[in-house]
Order: sequence, then structure tokens, then C-alpha cells
Amino acid sequence: MKAPVSIRRGTAAAVFIDLQEEHRKDSRYLVEGFSDLLANVQRLQAVARANGVPLYHWAYVVDLDTQERPFHPLDENGKSAFSSKNDPLTAICSEVAPGDNETLLIKAHASAFRTAEAVELLKARGIEWLIVAGVWTEACIDATVRDAVTAGFRVLLVKDACGSGSAAMHQTAILNLANRLYGGAVADTDAACRLMAGEAVPVWQVEGSVPMRFTYENAADLYRSL
Repeated sequence: MKAPVSIRRGTAAAVFIDLQEEHRKDSRYLVEGFSDLLANVQRLQAVARANGVPLYHWAYVVDLDTQERPFHPLDENGKSAFSSKNDPLTAICSEVAPGDNETLLIKAHASAFRTAEAVELLKARGIEWLIVAGVWTEACIDATVRDAVTAGFRVLLVKDACGSGSAAMHQTAILNLANRLYGGAVADTDAACRLMAGEAVPVWQVEGSVPMRFTYENAADLYRSL
């Protein structure tokens, strides 16, 4: 259901997950519609900066020399098949890169909140709401959102500022999260920008237990309705 939400000034942070060059340049790891996604992220970042919402950026980097990953996929040279520590494509895309005095964190797991450090960093600032965007929706976004909710944050999941390898992968992942996004909401970029600017905005919030029993046939329509 959609109902009005407002976010008290000083209690929100904008979280950007894995917006790295490999997702538009590495044929093994491309995100569908990535240019449109980045444009929406740019809008979110501009509004966050204009309204004093702190920005936190994460990048996923694989270091097989220090991380124990017994089943991690390798390329023909024995290196990580994606996000290798020595690959320049792990850099965050320049148009959405951290600005001066913004936090960049490197993660070795799907979730940005796998370790307590990031949770404590945000809690110390009095953050209650996380405005979440990034890739891949069914992987690092899913893991980050679920851990954030468990840690006690309210999550505003910005559906058109997230993406995956295909529209179907992305849309079904958003629906799965929406079904269990307790305490949070799903919004598009326009609504998220208005919320950061201090408006009260109707956004989709979960009610009851798994309210959307979607099928192959109706998933896209349900996604659009969020």
C-alpha cells in the first residue's frame, strides 16, 4: 500500500552500493540500463548534498590474497572473475564518485553491513533512515537492505536507482525486498528526492505478511505499481 512518509531532517543518510566501472565496461558484469541508473543516482546525490544528507559510498573489491573464498569463480588466469583488487574497473564511476569529505568504504562481502563497523558509524550520527541505491539488486542490494533492517534502520529503497543484469532480475528482486521491507518503503527517484528535501510523500510500504504473490505474468506490472 502507499501511504505518506516524511523523514526528519538530520536522521537520513544516502547509501550508494558498488557503482563501479565494471558494470558498464566489463562484458561479464554489465548492468542493464546502467546509464539511466547513474543519471538517477546523480539526481539523488545532488539533492542529498543540497539538503545536508550525508553520503556514504561502498565498493566491492575481491582480494584473494587476504580473503578466504574457497568457491569464488576464477578467470582463465586464476584471478577473480570480477571485482579483482588490481582491476581499474573496480573504481567508482566518475559521475557518481564520492565528493570531498564523503565516506568511501571497501567491502569484501555482498552486504555493506556484514560487519558492525558501518552500522556503528551511522548509528553514531543518529541515522534512522537509509536511502539505498546501487547494484546488483538481487545480490549486494538485497544483502545490504536485509542487514540494515536487522540492524534497526528504516530503508528507503530507490527502485529506479538500483539495477541488475536484466530487468527481470532487478524487478523480482525489488518485489522480494518490498514484501519484507518492514519499517521502510519503496520509492522512485522523484519521491526520494522530495523526501530528502523535507516533503511528506506517499510511498509504498509493506502491510501484513508477503502481500504480493507475484507471478511471471504480473511481476512487471506490480513493480511499476510500487
